[in-house]
Amino acid sequence: MIRLRSVTLLLGIVAAGTGLPAQLSAQAPVDPNGAPNPYHLDTNWLKIPEGRKIGQVTGVDIDPDGKSIWVFDRCGVKDCVNSPLNPIGKFDAGGNFVTGFGRGLFNHPHGFYVDRAGNVWATDNTGGDGKGHVVIKFSPAGKVLLTLGTPGVAGEGPNMFNAPTDVAVAANGDIIVSDGHGGKTNARIAKFTADGKFIAAWGKRGSGPGEFGVNHSVAIDSAGRIFVADRSNNRVEIFSPDGAFLTEWKQFGRPSGLFIDKHDVLYVSDSESNMAQNPGFRRGVRIGSVKDGKVTAFIPELTPPKEGTGAAANTWGECVAVDDAGNVYVGMYDAGTVQRYVKM
Repeated sequence: MIRLRSVTLLLGIVAAGTGLPAQLSAQAPVDPNGAPNPYHLDTNWLKIPEGRKIGQVTGVDIDPDGKSIWVFDRCGVKDCVNSPLNPIGKFDAGGNFVTGFGRGLFNHPHGFYVDRAGNVWATDNTGGDGKGHVVIKFSPAGKVLLTLGTPGVAGEGPNMFNAPTDVAVAANGDIIVSDGHGGKTNARIAKFTADGKFIAAWGKRGSGPGEFGVNHSVAIDSAGRIFVADRSNNRVEIFSPDGAFLTEWKQFGRPSGLFIDKHDVLYVSDSESNMAQNPGFRRGVRIGSVKDGKVTAFIPELTPPKEGTGAAANTWGECVAVDDAGNVYVGMYDAGTVQRYVKM
């Protein structure tokens, strides 16, 4: 009995040293698909402008008004090369188109974030024609305010990226970039000041603590902790604001997209789980608190998943966001829309 008390006390001390509760070491539940689903699909809510179709949606986020939706898609198809379309669009709460911008600036849209001031951040993870491998910050009206990276050039230097997948902004203005998409690209998280000066980077290719297979998305909680969707390793990794590895969670499936709301609720979009990739897990959105990692709700994919591996097996939602009313928005990878789920 004394020994058990000592172990418990030690876990509490370790957790206290990282600012995290001991429960954060939780692993996958017995039934990874067993959490209740309190949502239903709100069909046809998105009104796409006439003559425009939505391509692969890789980013969705909420405007500071708490109800308008921003969407980042691949210009109606699978990339934006030579496209006359704006990849960034804003829709009101009723799904009506409001504005769009970004035409001609992207090859392959990927990560997406809207900050507290309404500025829109977007990543292009493929180089070509003097574009790509960058993070671009826009004003709410579409004016380019800042570019991180060297357009069209892949690299590992302080002002270079190789396939940046996502971006988020901390409360103090620091910019966090997920840089790399597997293969021969980078595998790191890079941190910059609010005006774009390089601070630090961490991570490398692998499956150990603090390493990445495919670092696909990033989100920040109210304590400044950095959550990374390490997709090919079937886990969410959690880091301190300075990049120290804290723990990993596998109970949220094979994560493609992350979103943390104002109440520190974590939403994880799993777009790839199947029998070949993370067997036992269904695709969908798993929901839980950043405080203990317990999955409390699960919105399952409504159609049978494709089996196999790689991009051909990825057809569901790669990104997720939640408005102030609690509606969940999932950007569909191949279906050409953004699905909205509302509470029953």
